[in-house]
Amino acid sequence: MLLTVPEAHTERCSQHPSFSTGYAGRVRSFPLVSCAAVLQLIRVPRGGTSSHLAQAAERAHLTGAERTGWMTTTGEEGMAATAEVVIVGAGIVGASVAYWLTEFGMRDVLVVERRVPASGATGKSGALVRLHYPNPHETQLALESLRFFQEWESRVGTSSPFVRTGFLQVVAPDDEAKLRQNVALHQALGAPVTLLDRAAVAELEPWRELGELTVAAYEPESGYADPIAATLGLLARAEQRGATLWPGTTVTEVLLAGDRVAGVETTRGPIAAPVVVLAPGPWANRLLAPLGLDYQLLPRRVQVVVFRWPLEPAPAHCCGIDTAVGLWYRPEGKTATLVGLEAGVQPADPDHYPETADPSFVAPARAAIARRYPALAEGIVRGGWAGIVMQSPDGRPLFGPIPEYSGLFAFLGDSGTSFKTAPAIGRALAEWIVSGRSSRDLTPFRVARLAEGRPWIDPTDYARPGRTVSR
Repeated sequence: MLLTVPEAHTERCSQHPSFSTGYAGRVRSFPLVSCAAVLQLIRVPRGGTSSHLAQAAERAHLTGAERTGWMTTTGEEGMAATAEVVIVGAGIVGASVAYWLTEFGMRDVLVVERRVPASGATGKSGALVRLHYPNPHETQLALESLRFFQEWESRVGTSSPFVRTGFLQVVAPDDEAKLRQNVALHQALGAPVTLLDRAAVAELEPWRELGELTVAAYEPESGYADPIAATLGLLARAEQRGATLWPGTTVTEVLLAGDRVAGVETTRGPIAAPVVVLAPGPWANRLLAPLGLDYQLLPRRVQVVVFRWPLEPAPAHCCGIDTAVGLWYRPEGKTATLVGLEAGVQPADPDHYPETADPSFVAPARAAIARRYPALAEGIVRGGWAGIVMQSPDGRPLFGPIPEYSGLFAFLGDSGTSFKTAPAIGRALAEWIVSGRSSRDLTPFRVARLAEGRPWIDPTDYARPGRTVSR
C-alpha cells in the first residue's frame, strides 16, 4: 500500500513555476501571499477552514518582483516569511530532504535549525554506513544510500565524506541461524555481503580475537562517514539550487488552518507554508504534543569514547557491530578506534545533558573493545562525547505524512540508526511532497502503526529487551 496525498491538494509539476525540468509528478498547490497577508493567515485558529488560505492570498497584492521564482520572502525585522516547504531541523535527514526537494525542481525550501547544522544527534553520530538489517525495508534504504555515498562527489559536488573500511556483523552463536537468514535476504536484494567463517575472519583481521565467533557477515563496500561534512555538503547543494537556511532559529509551534498546515512559528517570526517537514530529532515531542500527537518517543543519551592504539603503525580494521558483546565500533582516522556500547543509554533532556562521555564509561568501553582487539586493553583515551537520539517504542523510525494534518510530514524516532539511510529517506519524503507518493512501498514506516497496535517486529532480529545497539 502506498500512502498518498489527497488529489485535491495537487497539481501537475509542469504547471508549477518552480519546476523547470518537467518532473513527472505533482506538487501541492498553494498561493503565495504577501507578508501582510501571512500575518493574518498564520493566526487562523485551529478549527478554522482551509478557505482561510485562499482568503489570505486574495487579500495579498503581489508585485511581479515578489512572485518571481517563488523565492522566500524574509522581509525586514518583525515581518513574516513565506516558503513552499519548511523543514524543521538541519540534521542529516533534514538536509537530505532539502537536497532532494531541490533536485526535483523546488526552489522555495526553507530549513530552520535551532543551532547550527548537524549540532544535534547527527554531529554526535558514529555515522556507520552499512547494510545489515533484519528486514528488507531498512536494508533497501541502506543499499540505496550506500550507492549515494559512493557517488557523492558527482551527486553533491563536494569532497566525499565516506571512508570505505568494510563492515563485520558478529552475533552470539545462538543467533547464527538468524544471521544466515538475514545475509540470504540481503544477497537476494543485491547487497554486497558475504558470510565469513572463523578462518576467513582471522585472515581478514589477524590481530582480532575471535572468541566464540562461528560466522560473520562481511560487507566489503561499507564503512563510515564524517556526519558533519555530509550534512553541510547536502545543505550547500540545496542552497546552490535556491534553498535557504535559518540557523539559530527555534520552531516553537506548527501553525494550522483547520486540519491543514499553515506554517510554523519561530523565535525569528512566523513562516507561512503549505508543507512542513518535521525532522527535529529529540525535540519532536514539544512540537507534536500541541497537535494532539503522542508517539511515545523517548530522548536517550548515547555515549562514545575514542581510544588511540598503543601500536605504531596502528592496524587497520573494519567497522563493526558485535551483538554478543553489545558493542559497535569504527576506525577514527588511521590511529584510533571509536567505541559505543548498548550499556549506559539513559533517558535525558536534550537541552540539559553532559555532552562529554562520563568517566565511568571509559573502563567498560575499553574492556568491551579489548575482547575483540586485545591491544586496545591499553588503548589511550583521546576523548569522548555524548548525544541524544530519539527512540521509538519498537526501535524503528516513523516517517511519512502525518494523516491527521494535510501538508504535515515527519521523520521521527530513528533510535540512532538513520545516518546511513538518510539519502534514501530524504528522497522518499521529497517524492511524497512533490508527487503525493513514494516510489517505494514504505508502509512499515508509517507513523500510524503504533496507534494501530502493530509495532514493528522482526523475527530475525538479534535484539534483547532494552537493547539499543543499532548504529
